[in-house]
Amino acid sequence: MGRVDGRVAIVTGGAKGIGRHYARALASEGGRVMIADIVDGKETADEIARTHGANSVASEVFDVSDERAVKALVAKTMERFGKIDILVNNAALFAPLQETDCTDIDVALWDRVMAINLRGPFLMMKHVAPHMKAQGYGKIINIGSGTAYVGIPHILHYVTSKGGIMAFTRACSRELGEHGIRVNTLMPGFTMSDSVIKENPGHVQTAQPRAVASRAIKRDEQPEDLLGALIFLSSAESDFVTGQNLAVDGGHVNT
Repeated sequence: MGRVDGRVAIVTGGAKGIGRHYARALASEGGRVMIADIVDGKETADEIARTHGANSVASEVFDVSDERAVKALVAKTMERFGKIDILVNNAALFAPLQETDCTDIDVALWDRVMAINLRGPFLMMKHVAPHMKAQGYGKIINIGSGTAYVGIPHILHYVTSKGGIMAFTRACSRELGEHGIRVNTLMPGFTMSDSVIKENPGHVQTAQPRAVASRAIKRDEQPEDLLGALIFLSSAESDFVTGQNLAVDGGHVNT
């Protein structure tokens, strides 16, 4: 029996990168997963279905910053699986962002980062939480970043959005706790995901050695390093944990 056996999870940004690993991990622990991404998640869904069965997974293409799209996604998840127990707010604009002086960031790009990285999790919570309230139970896992603690330069838009995620988690946990909904932040360090390696090799060249040097455990972080914490926050093992920021980064930040 898996640690999230029979539970239904939505993983935003679950088609590729770290999100793909999250979706696989939840399915491997008995969860049924809705992969929701702005790109087609059929390849990931088919892979999970081959291993865990056709009833274990579905996928939808959507824009997390569009409220109508979010409402439609939630409705399709309820129609497909009948409930929502876990929400992983993973979708974010990061991999393609170029290092830019704070005074040179384009306003339209700033707004797009905030729309995806902050409005997106808000919209998902807004439309998922009523279903969790109705059943008196739920887990919302917001994906943050240790950059909000240390203030990495040249990606001000991204760092600011992830600082907002920490505040979002704290406030939501206070409001939703009485309904049995636990809200926490999982904070990866700089992770060598396929997305960032393919889409932003220049940033990898700059950030990777700096990240490793800053850690107590001096090696690259891989997506697999995050999966134990993700399943812990998704499972009954963390039923008395809420409002917390859990850093999984080899000791880069101390929370």
